[in-house]
Amino acid sequence: MRTVFDRDLIKKYDKPGPRYTSYPPATEFTTEVGPKEYRERLLQSNSRKTPLSLYFHIPFCESGCYYCGCNIIISHRKGIERPYLERVYREMDMLVSLLDGDRKVEQLHWGGGTPNYLDSEEIREFMDQIKKRFTFSEDAEVSIEIDPRYATDDQLRTIKEVGFNRISMGLQDLDEKVQRAINRIQPYSLMVDTMKKLRDLGFESINIDLIYGLPYQTRESFRRTVEKVIELDPDRVAVYSFAYVPWVKPIQKMINPDTLPSPEEKLSILEMVIEEFQDAGYVYIGMDHFAKPNDELAVAQREGKLWRNFQGYTTRKGVELIGIGATSIGMLYDSYFQNFKTLREYNEAVDRGELPTFRGYILTEDDFIRREVIMDIMCNLGVSFEKIERMFDISFEDYFEKELEDLKQLEEDGLIQVKDRRINILPVGRLLIRNVAMVFDAHLRNKKERRFSRTI
Repeated sequence: MRTVFDRDLIKKYDKPGPRYTSYPPATEFTTEVGPKEYRERLLQSNSRKTPLSLYFHIPFCESGCYYCGCNIIISHRKGIERPYLERVYREMDMLVSLLDGDRKVEQLHWGGGTPNYLDSEEIREFMDQIKKRFTFSEDAEVSIEIDPRYATDDQLRTIKEVGFNRISMGLQDLDEKVQRAINRIQPYSLMVDTMKKLRDLGFESINIDLIYGLPYQTRESFRRTVEKVIELDPDRVAVYSFAYVPWVKPIQKMINPDTLPSPEEKLSILEMVIEEFQDAGYVYIGMDHFAKPNDELAVAQREGKLWRNFQGYTTRKGVELIGIGATSIGMLYDSYFQNFKTLREYNEAVDRGELPTFRGYILTEDDFIRREVIMDIMCNLGVSFEKIERMFDISFEDYFEKELEDLKQLEEDGLIQVKDRRINILPVGRLLIRNVAMVFDAHLRNKKERRFSRTI
């Protein structure tokens, strides 16, 4: 289904809203739910015998990109990662003592920061420490984010040798003027060289990240970047919208707001991005993501099996996510938990022998029902009344009487179709999928303040 870009409708519905990497969103997390509750829920999770997904946060970067919104520590001084790694190993020990050893890991992801801030020896050691504590399934997805500007040939070989089969690289924009403005010089020749090396090493999937809305970007300048990325032929592409929030991320103060594209130009850039990638044969998965038709994300969406977690879209719905390291978020079946964001607080908690959890959320029965509806809308482009009724023993029309009434305006505008006891997202509604999901968000309805990015 090819996405249709309707500028008037986009302007009408463009407002703040959650990205629904979870439901309820992380804005609902509370410090009243902490390490005690996490310990209890981890132990309870063993009775489900569900597989595991592990996320490790490596917060270090060698240089600061001015657009960055991540929790990072910028340092050229190697060695500062050693105390952090030792504490991550100790956090793993605490978690392993609570988890059934028969539960296999089906997904592993290293994010950051810049995971290849670690040298080859540290990468090998880190993976060894993980494998000593966890058992992996034979078809596990093992992925890592890298900064190609700092990736050595030895690092890339090591990453493959220790078991990574998927890799993601930040590129953002190839225009030199834009790169200077965001403090990230990354020539196309470097990307060509890195892609060749990764393919020669045999990685199963390669993803490239782009950002639109950066300083000095125009529709035509970014088109040249998109065309070059299509030539690189990645399996997946993520194209994120730049959120200028210097009051939240001080490093963004290095960007002159007068150099940012206007809202009209930014919308035009997005339209071009969708057209170019769809014309090149990529499937628009939703939100920021494109994938080749034979990619697992595209296949899972066609089969109605796609899901979302704190890393974005995933093909493994049934797994329980364990977040490890500073700022990491875990997602159990019935609860969410987040670690301390600062290294100081994270280190102090681990040194006390405590799980470094500072906030979380326990789902209610209503949350379970709404999560299933929202995730089907976000991931699988529609929701079956019968499926929800079967799962939760409710009458969909009775339970969501108000929501179905609210959907009528979206249906009149052509975003959705409600037919045969099913809500279907139409081509015009693909870009506004968050707006459709928001209708079912009970927490959002009760909020006066909306601390979210805009839906477009």
